[in-house]
Amino acid sequence: MHAVDVVILTAFVVYSVTVGFRHRRQASRSLEEYFLAGRTLRGWQAGLSMAASQFAADTPLLVTGIVAVSGIFGLWQFWIYAVTFLQMGFVLAGAWRRAGVVTDAELTEVRYGGRPAAVLRAVKAVYLGTVINCVTLAWVLFASAKIAEPFMVWNQWLPADVVRPVVTFVEIVGVPLTLGAVDDPAVWVRTANNAISLLLILGFTTLYSATGGLRSVVETDIVQLGVMFAGTIAFSLFVVAELGGLTAMTERVYETFAHGGPGGITPDQILAITPGHGKDVTPTVLSMLGLLWLINSVSDGTGYLAQRMMACRSDRDAKTAAVVFTFAQIVVRSLVWLPLVVGWLVLFPPAPSLAPGLLQADREATYVRGMAELLPPGLRGLMLTGMLAALASTVDTHLNWGASYWTNDLYKRFVCQGWLKREPSGRSLVWVARVSTVGILALALVIMTRLTSINQAWQINLLFGAGLGVVQLMRWLWWRTNAWAEIAAMVASAVAAPVLLASLGDDQQALRLLLMATASTAAALAAVWIRGPEEVGGLTDFYRRVKPVGFWGPIAAAVDPEAAAIGPARLVRALGAMTLASVTVFCVLVGVGTWLVGSPVPTWIPSRPLWVGGLLLVGLAACPAWYRLGYGGKDNR
Repeated sequence: MHAVDVVILTAFVVYSVTVGFRHRRQASRSLEEYFLAGRTLRGWQAGLSMAASQFAADTPLLVTGIVAVSGIFGLWQFWIYAVTFLQMGFVLAGAWRRAGVVTDAELTEVRYGGRPAAVLRAVKAVYLGTVINCVTLAWVLFASAKIAEPFMVWNQWLPADVVRPVVTFVEIVGVPLTLGAVDDPAVWVRTANNAISLLLILGFTTLYSATGGLRSVVETDIVQLGVMFAGTIAFSLFVVAELGGLTAMTERVYETFAHGGPGGITPDQILAITPGHGKDVTPTVLSMLGLLWLINSVSDGTGYLAQRMMACRSDRDAKTAAVVFTFAQIVVRSLVWLPLVVGWLVLFPPAPSLAPGLLQADREATYVRGMAELLPPGLRGLMLTGMLAALASTVDTHLNWGASYWTNDLYKRFVCQGWLKREPSGRSLVWVARVSTVGILALALVIMTRLTSINQAWQINLLFGAGLGVVQLMRWLWWRTNAWAEIAAMVASAVAAPVLLASLGDDQQALRLLLMATASTAAALAAVWIRGPEEVGGLTDFYRRVKPVGFWGPIAAAVDPEAAAIGPARLVRALGAMTLASVTVFCVLVGVGTWLVGSPVPTWIPSRPLWVGGLLLVGLAACPAWYRLGYGGKDNR
């Protein structure tokens, strides 16, 4: 690396560690201070922190691969989550905050009662905090090895006596962290380099996140997001300039793939944003996309998204966090990436003979190759720092979030309160949280060594989560939902997932998701019908505490008859704000995206300017309506 690149990277590391130590004393006081920043976050802070956490180092690599295989339309499997995030904000953000819990697993015993609720809380803490969390961390770390490899060549910088033991160790372990034949000595040298890079990156990330808790995570996230956007925008501008401008880039796509690309993909299919020109767009795929916002593991914000909303200082801030997050995540990030992923297809055309699986891995590596080969010093350092910032912002969130389950739900609830029959001190819990951070990281590293591509891990994670989305919303919106419904959905998912993975290939992912969601939702509804609702006393306490929207008629009437009469209307108002805000998001995204990469427009539209202008006009016109519905009225102050 050039000296300028090293200075930029070092400044980023020093800043992050300093922030962690600055918040050490506050974070050490209690679990709420450590995991929820004392519930003091402003909406924009929480929203940008969420965006930074999802601006992961693995995502640009994954997106590059998806566009090469399925075209831009394939990115709708990410974009449709805008509806999920806006639903999370307008319908549920205030309820999450009013619940007053530290983790979403703890919510289980607030919403339900008895032994089933306790069992469900333990299962969720293990499933979300360990399985889902560590698999997610693993694929992020898998991507970080690819990012670091071209830049961090420790065997050239460090004495041979220092590097040789590392090479020997990774050979004994026998798990390569790079591509190549295991009998090639160079593979183990590159693996040693990647192992050293990972340990250093993770060491400083763990240091500041474990020291300063959520305050340090959020403060560094915001700066990291700024670095990521600055680096990615500069990178996009550089690539577009290299190709001669946006128009020239589009023309070169048509020239390069005039006779078809890998898998027979055409230029129109590569550039298509709308389904009319998309590749392999079937009714099943469209049905899956139409429901994916509902059938996913974070349909109600479960996880670190809920953690950020619970950490906000007011209900309005919690709602704003979700809105800021949606626009930063879905609109801004996607539009910055589009010229990059299209530009790579022209600058580094894939071999037509590559199979889809190999093409995915090849394209994932191309993103980093472009950084190494095209960017000049300074810009390369900024982009590398941005990628490492993306890694750090994701890792710090998942370490902090995962440790919250291990500490609050497993150690405090079941070890101390359930087994030892004592209340642990706040400071002792914080120390358990810090140790848990290291344990989660170690487990994620083990899982990382078993992955072959980022897309592989993402698809499996998506399938397991598809069975939980509907029932997680049911617990907020319908008073009859019981703990057994969630247990039944989880059991159905665990049973169905291996069967679906074995019987349906990756080319039938849409069908797998729909079948998974159908099976688990049916199991949940059966449990509601068989077991009936929870005890009235517990439901009354929950309603009084959380004030959820939706269908709580008998319970709401016992607490607040006036609220019972307008409960469904509150839900309709919130869903209206969600729908209109989604219109704004998708209109701006498709309109500006079409202009940036020259996407083909629907056949019934006479010209591209009319299509782009019309979308932007509709999107902007919807803004006052969803703002008035979402933020106006007595319930939104």
